Amino acid sequence: MLFSRTNIHEKLLRQRGKDLTEQDILAQVERIFEEDRFRESDIKSKLQNSSTTIENRFNFDILESDKVFHINHIKQICINYRLRFLDTKYFKGAYPQEALNTVKYLENKHHIEISGYKIIAPSKMFVLEKADDPLLFAPMGNDYYYLIHKWGNDLHPFRKLWAWFFKSFENLIIAVILLSLIATALIPDGLFTKNQNTSQDVMVFFFMFKSIAAIVLFYAFALGKNFNKSIWNIKYDKTR
Repeated sequence: MLFSRTNIHEKLLRQRGKDLTEQDILAQVERIFEEDRFRESDIKSKLQNSSTTIENRFNFDILESDKVFHINHIKQICINYRLRFLDTKYFKGAYPQEALNTVKYLENKHHIEISGYKIIAPSKMFVLEKADDPLLFAPMGNDYYYLIHKWGNDLHPFRKLWAWFFKSFENLIIAVILLSLIATALIPDGLFTKNQNTSQDVMVFFFMFKSIAAIVLFYAFALGKNFNKSIWNIKYDKTR
């Protein structure tokens, strides 16, 4: 052929070589990586320490509406699923690289430095290193929060049902009654008397109710348990 094909890679190298030497290029790349490491360290420091920030000035024109949540919505979800919504300084889990990258991306896109982070997670994640569906938020002001990143495993499909029993004192009483009815039904007829009647069934039910209620109360007081409505934004360990 009279003409050889054009190698764009070679053209790029030649064009770059007109302005920069190899040492300059490596120095620039090293400086960029060093700045990125310093910035990432700063983000981790903000996540691990308390902050009084109540508002980050996001550019509303480029926000994703499906990531904006009011405190009332967050509170209701935490109550329904027995979760906590606390400052990230109380969080004991690890932050994935994707979360840090998302923070840097948002800071670049909105030209701000994000602070005042909060996180939704099960209570155990604030005392142990687990990985069950944490959600990282940043405050927007006026009780609105922006979801930055979600990671880990999704919650168990029956967690809401399990958490319902701990939602309030009334729900707990209903749970104890249901367990007492089940326990009463499992006791075979004639265990206490040869001819068991309705009144004796009622007595057995009350016996089971008192027994189960006593166990529940002992468990609750001994371990410092509390209801979902009381712990969703409480930082103390004994309310798990």
